[in-house]
Amino acid sequence: MVRVVFCCLLLLGVAQAQQDLLLRVLLTEASAGIVQLGPHQRQSAYGVRTFDAATLRVTAGSGEVLVDGQSAGPWVEFVPVDGFTLGGRSYRGNLLVVWQAGRALFINRVWLEDYLLGVVPGEVPASFPDSVLQAQTILARTFALYRLNPKGLYDLCATERCQVYLGRSAETPRHTSAVYATRSLIVSYNHKPITAVYHADSGGYTAASAEVWGNNVPYLVSRPDPFAQSPNSTWSRTLTPDAVAKALAGLGIQVGTVQSITPLFMSESGRPLRLRVVGSNGSVELDAPQSTRLLRGLGLPSTRVRFDGWQVFGQGSGHGVGMSQWGARGLALQGWDFRQILGYYYPGTFLSSFEVVAGIWEKLRLAGYPLWPTHGGLGLYAFAVGRS
Repeated sequence: MVRVVFCCLLLLGVAQAQQDLLLRVLLTEASAGIVQLGPHQRQSAYGVRTFDAATLRVTAGSGEVLVDGQSAGPWVEFVPVDGFTLGGRSYRGNLLVVWQAGRALFINRVWLEDYLLGVVPGEVPASFPDSVLQAQTILARTFALYRLNPKGLYDLCATERCQVYLGRSAETPRHTSAVYATRSLIVSYNHKPITAVYHADSGGYTAASAEVWGNNVPYLVSRPDPFAQSPNSTWSRTLTPDAVAKALAGLGIQVGTVQSITPLFMSESGRPLRLRVVGSNGSVELDAPQSTRLLRGLGLPSTRVRFDGWQVFGQGSGHGVGMSQWGARGLALQGWDFRQILGYYYPGTFLSSFEVVAGIWEKLRLAGYPLWPTHGGLGLYAFAVGRS
């Protein structure tokens, strides 16, 4: 494995020149995958070779990656002229395949701005106003920088666990325009990229980070969100004792047959700060983060809820922290631009060109990330986006 990591770090130096930062995005982890690509180079521990267009079966062998049944060593990188297709979805950039614990990690090595072209369409509909698409792009860029992982084999995954990344297949002209219009911009706090969390619909009031996850982040606070009105903003569910018991067991808690579930304290945003669950073998009181995990474990769309016995009435969708995408849409329809939207949902933060966030450019260079300084265009600056 040491050899694999070393080889991967070496590969970080072979990217094409571009004013950008190279990311490593885990597309999938599987025993095998079908890769389609045009004329390309294959780089591996065995050297560099040039190949014509091909459809290849890439599999995890015994301690090595196999390409159409032939050993490629512990890793292989496909460097195509114009991207590749994996599992029927097309992507920009290169494909690095690394053997690990009997599986193959399929990793897209892609420039940050090209990565965003495939992220923003997976997060916000093209029908949303331009200022929402631009705000979402800036948050996605910020999130990517926050999640850089020099010690790992990859920085980000392609699912909701990180950010939904759909590759070139999902690109649209409006999303692409938003990426180009905000090139290099991120949201920062104390000279670092913020924890750029966001969600679909707050249900009318965003949540503070402390009430959802237990940690107090100065710019992740509760805020009225009157325009957060998605098509499914209001919902109801019926809980069952068995479902609550199963969700509690996922938290390592047993109370026997569940008899009741009652909120004891509610936050300003309408989310439980403490829940009491009574069972045949005793009762338990859950704090805010535990309450969040329990309610989401029950499959509820959000935790902005009220209880009437076993009936739950809720509003919104998602964890509720940071920018509400539907709320931002409503603000945009009122004439707000992306600066005002970001300033509202992340008070006290700054809009920055990411290379001037204190030390990050040099830290990335020292960590081995291929990058190239951006000149012209937006320039280098930082300014407050909101303190209200």
